Amino acid sequence: MKIDFNSTVKGSLLENFYPRGWDMAKIDACVSHAPEEISERQPFWNEGFQIASCKTIEEFNVKLGHEIALEIKTAKDKGQILAMILPVGPMGMYEWVVYFLKQWNVSCDHLYCFNMDEWADGDGNTLESTNPASFQYAMEHAFYNPLGELTVPVPQRNFATRENLPTYPDKIKALKEQGARLITVYGIGRMCHIAFWEPHFADEFSSDEEWRQQCYRTGARLHPLTVEQNAITSFKSRTTLVSCTANTVGPGLFLQSDRMIGGADGALSRGMQWQGMSLWMTLRYGPDRYVTSSYVPTVPGTLLYLDELAGPLVAECN
Repeated sequence: MKIDFNSTVKGSLLENFYPRGWDMAKIDACVSHAPEEISERQPFWNEGFQIASCKTIEEFNVKLGHEIALEIKTAKDKGQILAMILPVGPMGMYEWVVYFLKQWNVSCDHLYCFNMDEWADGDGNTLESTNPASFQYAMEHAFYNPLGELTVPVPQRNFATRENLPTYPDKIKALKEQGARLITVYGIGRMCHIAFWEPHFADEFSSDEEWRQQCYRTGARLHPLTVEQNAITSFKSRTTLVSCTANTVGPGLFLQSDRMIGGADGALSRGMQWQGMSLWMTLRYGPDRYVTSSYVPTVPGTLLYLDELAGPLVAECN
């Protein structure tokens, strides 16, 4: 007798909860693999895409920080402008980006930064930058301020406010016309979003190509599991503190990247985790607008992940 999601969902409260385009049987097949098989290359992976495992969160933070810092240093050494789309989550790598840049004495005056998202109301109005919950506050305290004299010039820091987010496409286009390299740093959401570009947005577009052209959205409606993910990871379990809407960049920007550097660190403790299925979906589902992160392997880059997220993803009562 089989009792699982697919055998019990009909008539349940979850029957229409997940995105219409999610094929739950296909998702199950994505993750029904031995952990060591996670690195097997798939036909849709870009030849410049690779994954790298980390045993601990400390190793993860150092390696991800080094990846980002090295991009900044390499561009500086070449005299090249560098544009980066940056996340708040994961965050632990910024301490190491600062460490490496200070060790190498690399000024960030050639760096243009674009925060990929921000909490907002339905009209796109964002929190004050002095609010500890705001992504601007997080970036200033984790990255910009600790760099001291080496920091990114204030006019070259972009935050996803209602007024500024719509300027991202033209700013990035102008930088690329000047020879800039574009790098996106990302985490993968429980709902396989990149930034807050959610899977249910796909319903609004007639094709993947139309979806790929979308550059940003203000006041975007978040999936309930995204709200719960953030309640767990950023708000000490308090769902009531989490906004149901946010401003976010879209695939029209991050899929322009010359390289994408990402991380999956969603392990908790005592064997509990929230990100393993999302990681396997990213790597195995195949490009599909209903699974935003499924496009990540089609772009050159490195995806770092914690070993335990590879599984085996099987029942273990806690």
